[in-house]
Amino acid sequence: MKRRIALSAALALLTACAVSAQTSTQPPAPASAQTPAKSPAKADSWAGIRFLLGSWKAKTTGGVAQAQVSASYFDCQHSDLLYVYPASTGAALEAIYFDNEGHIIHYAVSTPKPGTVVFLSDPAQPGPQYRLSYTFLAGVMSGQFEMKMPSQTEFTSYLEWNGKRQ
Repeated sequence: MKRRIALSAALALLTACAVSAQTSTQPPAPASAQTPAKSPAKADSWAGIRFLLGSWKAKTTGGVAQAQVSASYFDCQHSDLLYVYPASTGAALEAIYFDNEGHIIHYAVSTPKPGTVVFLSDPAQPGPQYRLSYTFLAGVMSGQFEMKMPSQTEFTSYLEWNGKRQ
Protein backbone atom coordinates (compact mmCIF):
# COMPACT_ATOMS: atom_id res chain seq x y z
CA MET A 1 0.00 0.00 0.00
CA LYS A 2 1.45 3.34 -0.98
CA ARG A 3 0.72 6.45 0.94
CA ARG A 4 1.26 10.05 -0.02
CA ILE A 5 2.21 12.15 2.95
CA ALA A 6 2.04 15.89 2.52
CA LEU A 7 3.24 18.03 5.36
CA SER A 8 2.14 21.58 4.88
CA ALA A 9 4.90 23.97 4.01
CA ALA A 10 2.68 26.66 5.44
CA LEU A 11 3.76 25.85 9.02
CA ALA A 12 1.05 28.18 10.16
CA LEU A 13 2.36 30.82 12.45
CA LEU A 14 -0.53 31.03 14.88
CA THR A 15 0.80 33.40 17.45
CA ALA A 16 -1.00 35.16 20.21
CA CYS A 17 -0.77 38.91 20.09
CA ALA A 18 -1.22 41.28 22.96
CA VAL A 19 -1.97 44.85 22.03
CA SER A 20 -2.03 47.58 24.55
CA ALA A 21 -2.81 51.18 23.91
CA GLN A 22 -1.66 54.00 26.10
CA THR A 23 -2.50 57.63 25.86
CA SER A 24 -0.37 60.36 27.25
CA THR A 25 -0.89 64.05 27.69
CA GLN A 26 2.84 64.67 27.42
CA PRO A 27 4.59 64.87 24.05
CA PRO A 28 6.97 62.02 23.21
CA ALA A 29 10.62 62.40 24.16
CA PRO A 30 12.89 63.69 21.39
CA ALA A 31 14.51 61.01 19.23
CA SER A 32 17.95 61.89 20.60
CA ALA A 33 16.77 60.99 24.11
CA GLN A 34 15.37 57.60 23.07
CA THR A 35 17.61 54.56 23.08
CA PRO A 36 16.63 51.51 21.05
CA ALA A 37 15.74 48.48 23.14
CA LYS A 38 18.01 45.50 22.64
CA SER A 39 16.35 42.11 22.53
CA PRO A 40 18.20 38.92 23.34
CA ALA A 41 18.95 36.58 20.42
CA LYS A 42 16.33 33.90 20.07
CA ALA A 43 17.01 30.29 19.18
CA ASP A 44 15.41 29.11 15.94
CA SER A 45 12.64 26.82 17.21
CA TRP A 46 11.93 25.70 13.61
CA ALA A 47 15.44 24.41 12.88
CA GLY A 48 14.86 20.88 14.19
CA ILE A 49 11.80 20.22 12.02
CA ARG A 50 12.69 21.82 8.69
CA PHE A 51 13.54 18.43 7.19
CA LEU A 52 9.78 17.66 7.18
CA LEU A 53 8.93 20.38 4.66
CA GLY A 54 7.80 19.19 1.27
CA SER A 55 5.96 16.29 -0.30
CA TRP A 56 7.01 12.74 0.32
CA LYS A 57 6.15 9.50 -1.43
CA ALA A 58 6.22 6.75 1.14
CA LYS A 59 5.49 3.06 1.41
CA THR A 60 4.13 1.39 4.53
CA THR A 61 6.62 -0.94 6.18
CA GLY A 62 4.91 -2.18 9.34
CA GLY A 63 2.56 -1.64 12.24
CA VAL A 64 -0.66 -3.38 13.20
CA ALA A 65 -2.68 -1.37 10.63
CA GLN A 66 -0.56 -2.35 7.63
CA ALA A 67 -2.95 -3.48 4.92
CA GLN A 68 -2.12 -6.26 2.54
CA VAL A 69 -4.08 -5.77 -0.67
CA SER A 70 -4.82 -8.69 -2.96
CA ALA A 71 -7.38 -7.04 -5.27
CA SER A 72 -5.81 -4.98 -8.03
CA TYR A 73 -8.73 -2.51 -8.08
CA PHE A 74 -8.25 -1.46 -4.45
CA ASP A 75 -6.72 2.02 -4.23
CA CYS A 76 -6.26 3.56 -0.81
CA GLN A 77 -5.84 7.33 -0.76
CA HIS A 78 -5.11 8.97 2.55
CA SER A 79 -4.48 12.68 3.00
CA ASP A 80 -2.79 14.19 6.03
CA LEU A 81 -2.37 17.81 7.01
CA LEU A 82 -0.15 18.83 9.89
CA TYR A 83 0.12 22.45 11.01
CA VAL A 84 3.02 23.31 13.29
CA TYR A 85 3.00 26.58 15.21
CA PRO A 86 4.72 28.27 18.17
CA ALA A 87 3.18 27.49 21.55
CA SER A 88 1.63 30.41 23.40
CA THR A 89 4.82 30.69 25.46
CA GLY A 90 6.82 31.03 22.24
CA ALA A 91 9.54 28.70 23.53
CA ALA A 92 8.22 25.43 22.10
CA LEU A 93 6.27 24.21 19.11
CA GLU A 94 2.84 22.62 19.00
CA ALA A 95 0.95 20.97 16.15
CA ILE A 96 -2.52 20.04 15.06
CA TYR A 97 -3.21 17.15 12.69
CA PHE A 98 -6.18 16.63 10.36
CA ASP A 99 -6.90 13.83 7.90
CA ASN A 100 -9.58 13.01 5.33
CA GLU A 101 -11.16 10.52 7.77
CA GLY A 102 -12.07 13.26 10.28
CA HIS A 103 -9.28 12.70 12.81
CA ILE A 104 -7.98 15.74 14.70
CA ILE A 105 -5.02 15.41 17.08
CA HIS A 106 -3.25 18.13 19.09
CA TYR A 107 0.46 17.55 19.70
CA ALA A 108 3.39 18.92 21.68
CA VAL A 109 6.50 18.90 19.47
CA SER A 110 10.03 17.92 20.49
CA THR A 111 13.30 17.38 18.65
CA PRO A 112 15.28 14.94 20.80
CA LYS A 113 18.21 14.85 18.33
CA PRO A 114 19.07 16.23 14.89
CA GLY A 115 16.93 14.69 12.15
CA THR A 116 14.29 13.46 14.60
CA VAL A 117 10.99 15.06 15.57
CA VAL A 118 8.37 13.64 17.93
CA PHE A 119 4.74 14.76 18.10
CA LEU A 120 3.13 13.63 21.37
CA SER A 121 -0.52 14.08 22.33
CA ASP A 122 -1.55 14.99 25.87
CA PRO A 123 -2.03 11.85 28.02
CA ALA A 124 -4.56 13.72 30.19
CA GLN A 125 -7.05 13.90 27.30
CA PRO A 126 -9.73 11.20 27.13
CA GLY A 127 -9.09 8.26 24.83
CA PRO A 128 -5.81 6.98 23.42
CA GLN A 129 -2.54 8.90 23.53
CA TYR A 130 -0.76 9.27 20.19
CA ARG A 131 2.90 9.56 19.24
CA LEU A 132 3.98 10.47 15.71
CA SER A 133 7.74 10.26 15.04
CA TYR A 134 9.81 11.17 12.01
CA THR A 135 13.48 10.48 11.40
CA PHE A 136 15.51 11.72 8.43
CA LEU A 137 18.68 9.79 7.63
CA ALA A 138 20.64 9.49 4.38
CA GLY A 139 17.87 11.09 2.29
CA VAL A 140 15.16 8.76 3.61
CA MET A 141 12.37 9.87 5.92
CA SER A 142 10.98 7.18 8.24
CA GLY A 143 7.77 7.64 10.15
CA GLN A 144 5.90 5.81 12.86
CA PHE A 145 2.43 6.43 14.29
CA GLU A 146 1.84 4.82 17.68
CA MET A 147 -1.10 4.58 20.07
CA LYS A 148 -1.38 3.92 23.79
CA MET A 149 -4.78 3.04 25.22
CA PRO A 150 -5.59 4.40 28.70
CA SER A 151 -5.10 0.96 30.29
CA GLN A 152 -1.72 0.37 28.58
CA THR A 153 1.75 1.38 29.74
CA GLU A 154 3.50 1.04 26.36
CA PHE A 155 2.81 2.47 22.91
CA THR A 156 1.82 0.07 20.11
CA SER A 157 3.00 0.77 16.57
CA TYR A 158 -0.07 1.37 14.43
CA LEU A 159 1.64 2.31 11.17
CA GLU A 160 5.24 2.62 9.95
CA TRP A 161 6.48 3.97 6.63
CA ASN A 162 9.50 5.35 4.82
CA GLY A 163 10.18 7.20 1.63
CA LYS A 164 11.92 9.98 -0.17
CA ARG A 165 11.11 13.59 -0.94
CA GLN A 166 9.35 14.09 -4.29
